[in-house]
Amino acid sequence: MNISTPSKVSVLAAVMAALLAACGGGGGSSTVASTPPAVTVPAEPGAPGATGDAALDGYNWINYRRQQAGLAAMSRNARIDTAALGHSNYQRQNNTVTHTQTSGMPGFTGATLADRLRNAGYALVGPFAYGEVISAASDPSGFYHAEELIGAIYHRFVILEPVFREAGTGVATGNGYTYFTADFATSSGYGAGVGRGNLAVYPPPNQTRVPLNFFSDTESPDPVPNQNEVGYPISVQGDISAVLNVQTFTVRPRGGADLPVRLMTHASDHETPVAAAAIVPLSVLKTGTTYDVTFTGTVDGVTANRSWSFTTK
Repeated sequence: MNISTPSKVSVLAAVMAALLAACGGGGGSSTVASTPPAVTVPAEPGAPGATGDAALDGYNWINYRRQQAGLAAMSRNARIDTAALGHSNYQRQNNTVTHTQTSGMPGFTGATLADRLRNAGYALVGPFAYGEVISAASDPSGFYHAEELIGAIYHRFVILEPVFREAGTGVATGNGYTYFTADFATSSGYGAGVGRGNLAVYPPPNQTRVPLNFFSDTESPDPVPNQNEVGYPISVQGDISAVLNVQTFTVRPRGGADLPVRLMTHASDHETPVAAAAIVPLSVLKTGTTYDVTFTGTVDGVTANRSWSFTTK
């Protein structure tokens, strides 16, 4: 994952990337492939209703989760939709899951995401940022794909990037799979974001029906290489150009002891953005339990301590 800004370039992933920003720059991508054990998308007050259009449902669900995290909803851009749909069709036609396309192959619309956006008529002029997440699963629901991607921590970093202003989604079905692509961008300037010294957190404060687990092997790159079923990831994230410093990051069941976790920072995990961090509990969370999270650290040198709670389904 590469992030570049007018002042610096930070290499965040060696193999696949999902989040890109630049006054001219780019990178690769990450994926959720295959069908993990089913995730039941929770019925929640204020949640969008299903339309039967998987691309629209996925877009709506992503915005719903962003707004729960205190982030601005992204507007839907028809040109970004075109890029996303073209890439889903490319994957279907070539029976593959990938963020890059090969010229001459059926359905080719551009080698990289930047190419596909430009070919769809979306102008990338600085400062700009763009990113992509994709999944391929037998479940055709747009809600399912969006919720799976949000649960996959590297994908969440992209979906919850605070400065994105626009998004597009595209779905293609074939080969026993539904291919879901979500592309995000901002051009001619970043969105408002969360601002200096601030963080978006997920699961957000007081969220209920939080999933108990995550299957790490379904995400590429694999965020917990030596273990598959783990607890649901917990994350904090600043704006794309921010530098996050973690002092402590813990989670415990209400009245209990801190859980063993894998701490993911850029220093320990190069796929994690400099502006973000996560903890992944090494055991499945307990059902119907309130968990208390504590984060202490700084964002661009500004103290950004947070304490919040969520409850599992």
